[in-house]
Amino acid sequence: MRKSTSGWMGMGSGGLTTRSALGLTFVASALTACGADTEANVGTLPQALGSAATAGSGTPPAPGGTAGASAALPAPNVDVRRSLAITDQPILVNFGLQRVLQQIITTSGVAGLTPTAFFQQWWDTQNTNALAVGPGPHCDDLTDANGTPLLNGYPYTCRATPAEGSQASCDPFAAGSACSYSPVGLFMRFDLAPADGRHCGEYRIVYAKDSGRTADGTQNRNLLIFEAALPNPHANQGIRGCQKIVRAWADLSTEPDIDKRRIQLERIYFNGFDEFDPVVTYKNYGENPLGAGQVRTNSFVHPNAPRVWSLREFKIQRPCSPGCSLAFMPVTDKVNPFGPLFGATSNDANAAAFQAEFVTQIPSLAASDPSTISMNVSEVFNSGQSQAAAAVTETNYPANFATAPIAFRNAIQASLTALGSSLTPDDIVQRAQVNACAGCHRFSNNAILGNSVVWPPSTGFTHVSEKDAELETAGGVTRFHISDTLVNLLLPHRKQVVEDFLNNVPHPDGPPGKPIGGRWGD
Repeated sequence: MRKSTSGWMGMGSGGLTTRSALGLTFVASALTACGADTEANVGTLPQALGSAATAGSGTPPAPGGTAGASAALPAPNVDVRRSLAITDQPILVNFGLQRVLQQIITTSGVAGLTPTAFFQQWWDTQNTNALAVGPGPHCDDLTDANGTPLLNGYPYTCRATPAEGSQASCDPFAAGSACSYSPVGLFMRFDLAPADGRHCGEYRIVYAKDSGRTADGTQNRNLLIFEAALPNPHANQGIRGCQKIVRAWADLSTEPDIDKRRIQLERIYFNGFDEFDPVVTYKNYGENPLGAGQVRTNSFVHPNAPRVWSLREFKIQRPCSPGCSLAFMPVTDKVNPFGPLFGATSNDANAAAFQAEFVTQIPSLAASDPSTISMNVSEVFNSGQSQAAAAVTETNYPANFATAPIAFRNAIQASLTALGSSLTPDDIVQRAQVNACAGCHRFSNNAILGNSVVWPPSTGFTHVSEKDAELETAGGVTRFHISDTLVNLLLPHRKQVVEDFLNNVPHPDGPPGKPIGGRWGD
């Protein structure tokens, strides 16, 4: 691994705040995608960005700049399965979870921590204090007067032993481990780069619990998504400072040798591509001035009823007082407002403020292009869990909206009328649902969103399947299956974003912190 250039050091704080969760302090990005953190306070841009706001409009950097060296080359025809969503087993073989956790530890400089202990601390966050294995944090560190665990003021259901918390006592790297994981995908998310280039998007690795690969493991599934935000080493050039790394991914489309593609991807993730830091660096998972990057989970390790798919988010933090440690910290799911805020029955003091803010999001939710349907949500409204089960309505927005105050419905309709839209308030709430993790992964499968738009389905609960029965072969190479949502909607849009960027096509105007792909979420 090459020495990190600490690409985040040139970035200012951008107006970040800190919030308390589970009795500890973590860096909180105000607004983001379903797990894709994007700095929200566009009024306090880091000074180091220089001319980033103008560079984000599609204007190339000045001649002679490092990032501009390849700007004149036309974009290749991007093959989404080589450059954007890579699930080929021969490529993934060297992206094991132990290697990634070890590199995160190594780049942090924290001594004496092993990948096994780091993994176990992560899952101990889902245990109650009564069942805890280590010092914390734990799911019930903060509770209300009735003893209900809370995160950000909203319910945070403990997933203690024998559910996901059981992994706090399991070694995932031991032979025959009951909690072993395998990589199932690499995902290039330049479309999540803020339009002003404060970072270059997210570069993800997805893991699946090996127990979910067989039919008898359907109630013992867990997916882990390491979503690193890559710092822009040319922040003064704005989004054009990301040119070289975007082209490196795009050029994988024209490389026929799968082993050469694997070597290039390992270089990008573990060694660093030219002046870009390695993707796998502890700072890229939330411990940076922008609070960008995170790790998310999609969990169904639930042997006992009620069985609920739960999607959650974590930051990797390195607190020092005085010695330094490294830990996974539970944080809110982004663009995941607490469902009862949509309804009239909510006793939450934030309901009125949320409903007022939601009305301001109608223009982006009413987008004619389904790949750009989006909303932005202030952190104060986000829950720490996205619950995807038919019997649980917490994150089912249409179910909660069924009891919405008439004034809220009327305000949504007035905004739609002003836009000249034929959509209804119920259509808008269905569109809000696709931005939440529970919606994108389950509730919005084949959902009717108005104006003849139907949201394509996931694979059931996930967007990449670890199941052996769903493996597919392309060009003689075995790869993991991905969802219709990706194949038919999201990947074509991301392909267009990459090709337009490399061809110097100006992207649509928007707030400087809004992702270049137009969506705050997914």
